[in-house]
Amino acid sequence: MGRGKIVIRRIDNSTSRQVTFSKRRNGLLKKAEELSILCDAEVGLVIFSSTGRLYEFSNTNMKAVIDRYTNAKEELLDGNATSEIKIWQREAASLRQQLHNLQESHKQLMCEELSGLGVSDLQGLENRLEISLRSIRMRKGSLIHQENIELSRSLNLMSQQKLELYNKACEQRGSTDLNESSSIPYSFRIMHNANTHPNLELSQSKQKGECSKTNVPELGFHPYGGGMVRDYGR
Repeated sequence: MGRGKIVIRRIDNSTSRQVTFSKRRNGLLKKAEELSILCDAEVGLVIFSSTGRLYEFSNTNMKAVIDRYTNAKEELLDGNATSEIKIWQREAASLRQQLHNLQESHKQLMCEELSGLGVSDLQGLENRLEISLRSIRMRKGSLIHQENIELSRSLNLMSQQKLELYNKACEQRGSTDLNESSSIPYSFRIMHNANTHPNLELSQSKQKGECSKTNVPELGFHPYGGGMVRDYGR
């Protein structure tokens, strides 16, 4: 019957913890020794217990193993730093090349330094310019169309406001004219003519404004008949 799976976590019982430490420490030291013998490896093992006690194993010399480890670690760090520097140098060189290409392309679009271009290069430049002009025209047309829509909207709003003000003014004038007509319906005036006798004319008072006009018949005395006649022709 096989052993059950052990959960890897801290052992709470101090006695059990110490027993487990002793067993696994001895097993680890034994494995390190077997590794050095079987594989001809330089092995250095350092263990500190929970109480601070030191246990170590080395198949050669522990100080030599530690020195070798320190030197190898420094070389590894230096190598990583050098590799990172080289990566950034390549990135900077790539960005400089891209900047140079963009500057050359800009000069060509501005029709500068075209002497070194061949027929195919000039055709490609011409196509790029046509595409750019087409895009600019489309953008310009879109902006003009939007501006026209905004202007039309503003004009319609102004026309509506003007019409509302006009209707309101006509209503106010109509009310005023009605009051004046009810208070002073008619007025008399004497009409002079060099060839005829003066006529006495009865007419409605003139109203100011153009919102409403009423044709009111004028009354006058006929110079020959002696009576009052009503004139509908005016």
